[in-house]
Order: sequence, then structure tokens, then C-alpha cells
Amino acid sequence: MTLKVCLSVIFMCTSLLVFSQEEEEITDDLGNVTDDFQQHFFEALKQKAIENYDRAITALERAALEKPEEAAVDYELGKNYMLLEKYDAAEVHFKNAVKKAGKKPEILAGLYDVYYHLQDYAAAIEIVRQLIPHDADYKEDLANLYVRTENYSEALKLLDELDNTFGSNDYRSQLRQMIYAESDDTNAQIEDLKTRINRSPKVEQNYLNLIYLYSQENQKDKAFETAEQLLKNIPQSELAHLALYKFYLEDNRHDKALESMKVVLKAMQIEEEHKFKVLNDFLLFVNTHPEFDSELEAMVELFAKEEDNPKVFEQLANYYLEKELLAEALRYFKMALGQDPTNFQLLKNTILLQIETEAYESARQLSEQSLELFPTQPLLYLTLGVANNHLENHKKAIDALEMGIDFVIDDPAMVYDFYQQLSQAHNALDNTEKATSYGNKANALKPE
Repeated sequence: MTLKVCLSVIFMCTSLLVFSQEEEEITDDLGNVTDDFQQHFFEALKQKAIENYDRAITALERAALEKPEEAAVDYELGKNYMLLEKYDAAEVHFKNAVKKAGKKPEILAGLYDVYYHLQDYAAAIEIVRQLIPHDADYKEDLANLYVRTENYSEALKLLDELDNTFGSNDYRSQLRQMIYAESDDTNAQIEDLKTRINRSPKVEQNYLNLIYLYSQENQKDKAFETAEQLLKNIPQSELAHLALYKFYLEDNRHDKALESMKVVLKAMQIEEEHKFKVLNDFLLFVNTHPEFDSELEAMVELFAKEEDNPKVFEQLANYYLEKELLAEALRYFKMALGQDPTNFQLLKNTILLQIETEAYESARQLSEQSLELFPTQPLLYLTLGVANNHLENHKKAIDALEMGIDFVIDDPAMVYDFYQQLSQAHNALDNTEKATSYGNKANALKPE
């Protein structure tokens, strides 16, 4: 459902009151209920606000008995029936409201919502055409309806108009791709786009659509040529580089690929998800071309600076972890944690790496801090116990381990680790009996 449709469903009560008063003054004083109609009407608003839609309808029906000519009652009835998903009843009341109050945009929006849910797209188109003079944003809705009724030529005309006026956006690009995917005559679409580019060489979206079509048809050379043509005709295009970097990589033009990647990662108009894909492609590239490893840190920090997103550092940390470069992985996990300090997965990965790299004091401190946020997480008590054992703080290790083991549920492997650490701590303190007891308990749970 589109944003416009959703807004029509939750249209605010204050707007309703203004609408009602335009039709007929239904109150003398909004703070003072003076007759039965007002009492029933405002009871309906109250019941709808607490999602008692059936009761709201009952109150509105009583209000209608007092003032059957009041359009606001039918309008509210339509909205309540919509919320109950009784679309046929909603349609009847919205139409009644139109008869009584005329084609007000609020009522038309309600009818549009009905027809959209009923998938009566032909009727929805007629309503949306009447809404566009009141709000041009409905043109996107109309384009979507044209696609749903397979009127692709009208949809493309409208999408061109919107792109030329407002620039492209992801929603309209998706509609175009849907049209291209569902329409059988790909060659005609390609020729149409080439004509559009020749006629209007500064319209960026036409190049992007042509690149998409060529890529779908596995005509990579032509897609590459189109991307280069886009950059030539519109040198400031950032989106051109989103296509070019991949071609450059495949063509072993690595320096050009790096330049395009940097443009993408700095670009304001390119969505974060696309940037993550570029970064992931670069990580895969560096994995097979280690001579470019020195560029990796600069690329990641460039992305992180632009997006302020800890996932960038986490992605790089995981990359180094897979390569078993633990110091580098730990560095980037800590950087990610600095931006997202309450992320348990980041805390866990960071502490475990600190223990593995023998940074026991750091692991102890971070485990203690993390327990303030997650006091029932047994892993944090375990890591605190491990760190304290290595730091020879055995009594503190025992305190943490004895407390944390009570939080372990259905995890024999973790219980085994607790018993192992408790056995080590007691053994270090010469508590031989307890050390042996915990050692035996651990052996009973020892994983295969």
C-alpha cells in the first residue's frame, strides 16, 4: 500500500472537525456538548481512537438518526468500516459522503483506499485523477495503478514526467524495472530509451534504465558503453559510477574501479544499501588482489565517515576475522562498538577476541561494563571469570562464575566451560576438593 493510501486511513480527527464544520456547523462550542448528535458523534471519535470500531459505528449510526444529512457521519462510518476491513460497507458510506458534501479530497482519498484494497484499479484510477489537482504526489500512485492495469506506456510517460520534474527516486526506479520485467518487448524498450537519450541527453534516469535493460539481457558491453556515455554527457553523475566500478573490476582496470568506488562511497544521493554492496565487492576484490590491501582502510573509513554507521567497521572486522588477522579484526570491532556500545553481538565478539589475543585486562573491564547493560547474560560472567583467572584474580573469578552459571539454560557446552574455569580457580587457590569436584562435573559434560 502506498503512503497516500495509509494516510487516508489514519486521517486525524482535527481535520475531520474542520471538514464537518465546512458542511454544517455541528457544534456551538467544541468544549461543550449541547445535543444528542454531538454526544454520539464525539463518542464515536473516542471509541475509534481506542480501536473499538464496532462501538464507534454504533455511535455514528445513532448520530445519523439525529442528523441524516450530515456528511461527516458517513465519512467517519467509511473510515471505521475500512479499519474493520469491511470494504463494501466503507464504499457505500464514502459515496454517501460525496453526495452530501461534494468531491472533497478527504472523502476521495477514502474511496481510493477502498478501491485499492478491493483491487478495483480501474475505479482507483478515476479517483486518483480527481485527487491529483489537490496533491501532485498522487501522480506516483497513478503510475503504480497504470502498472497494475498493464498500461505500461502511460506509466512510463508519467514516470518520465515525474523524473524530469523531481529527479529519480528508488520507488519510481522499481516501477520502471517492474515494467521492463513484465513487458515482453525488451528490444522496443531499449530502442525507446535510446531515442529518449538522443532527444534529452541530460536526463540521467534514461541512461540508468538502459543500463539495467542491457544488464538484464546480459549485454554487458553495451551496458558499459551506456555507463561511459552517461558519465561523458553528465560528468557530475554519481550514479554512473555505481554501474562503472563493476565493469572496471571485470575489465581489470583496477585504478578506475577504485576511483568509481570512492565516488559512490562519498555520494549523497546513493542509498546506504548500495554502498554496502560496493564495500562488500571491494572486500572480495582485495581478498583475491592483496596488493590493494592498503587501500582497504581508507575506503572503509571514507564510508564510515559519510554514513556514521558501525556496520561498516563490523563488516571489515569480520573480513579480517575470516583471514585470521585477529589484531586487525579486534581493532575494527572496537571501532564499531564505539559507535554502537549497547550492541550485544559486538560486545561478545570484542570480548572473545580480547581473550583470544590475551588482552585479559581489557576483557575484564569490558565484561564488567557489559554486565551493567546485560546482567543476565551468562557469557559475560564466563568471560569475566576467564579474564580474572588469567589475571590471577581467582576469588573474583569464582564469584563471577558462581553467579553466572545460574543464568545458563539448556547449554551443556557453556556449563562445561563454567565448570572448567571454576576448577582452575579453585585449583589455583589450593581448594583441591572443590577443584576436583568441578573437574569431575566438567568431564561428565565434556563435548565429544
